[in-house]
Amino acid sequence: MTATGTFGLSTEARNLQWLLGNLVEEVPGVRSVAVVSSDGLMLLSSDPATQQAATAAADAVRPDGPRGSSADLATIVSGIGSLTIGAARLMDGGGVKQTMVAMEEGSVFVMSISDGSLLGVHATPDCDMSVVAYHMALFVGRAGHVLTPEVRSELRKSMESTQ
Repeated sequence: MTATGTFGLSTEARNLQWLLGNLVEEVPGVRSVAVVSSDGLMLLSSDPATQQAATAAADAVRPDGPRGSSADLATIVSGIGSLTIGAARLMDGGGVKQTMVAMEEGSVFVMSISDGSLLGVHATPDCDMSVVAYHMALFVGRAGHVLTPEVRSELRKSMESTQ
């Protein structure tokens, strides 16, 4: 994870970091994860380069992750979120709960958390989409009530201090 260590972070912020790490480590096919605020700023992320270094043996079997950084995923998640919210307004469709983009070499999932915050996942092309979506829903259910304005501010400052 690119966020700073748990030193100095609140229990809520540490719990969110743990939930994100668990999502990345436990769900097969997940390449990277980003949580962005309603204004598009990254709050939490997994770093594909860090993951690859930590799991070198698994990398020989698993395809390479995305070319870009976790900041690239956050930008994509923010853009997809904005686009789908605009589309839902035009169609009188109500709030957007989930968006999925299937590509030849992977998938991107975006799910609303709370107050405009979004969870984005980049997964391998052979991932089980229902398993990824299920675990994202678990994350959203656990993180939604914890992601208060105070915790968002704390996470944002934590991300800024690592860049």
